[in-house]
Amino acid sequence: MATKKLNFKPTRDWVVLPLKDTNKTEAGIHLMGSAKKSLQTNVLKVTAAGPTCEMVKEGMTVMVHPKTEGLVVTLQDVQYVMVSEYMICGIFPNK
Repeated sequence: MATKKLNFKPTRDWVVLPLKDTNKTEAGIHLMGSAKKSLQTNVLKVTAAGPTCEMVKEGMTVMVHPKTEGLVVTLQDVQYVMVSEYMICGIFPNK
């Protein structure tokens, strides 16, 4: 999925991440019930980060806590999830 440049900047420590379709695999298979939970990815690329984020910046690849419930928003006709920086467990080094 190509990442659009957002015309949106989160405030405080909010982080914007792409919303993965957890109802469908990459092969296009639709999942039901508990199967989708086990295949859900929590490794995402940061689309935007708020000004008070201390460790997370736009473009970083991060791991989000698996129990995270974020705010789902639609920006520029694309769905994203917004979480607070403290819900991010770690940062992967850039390659």
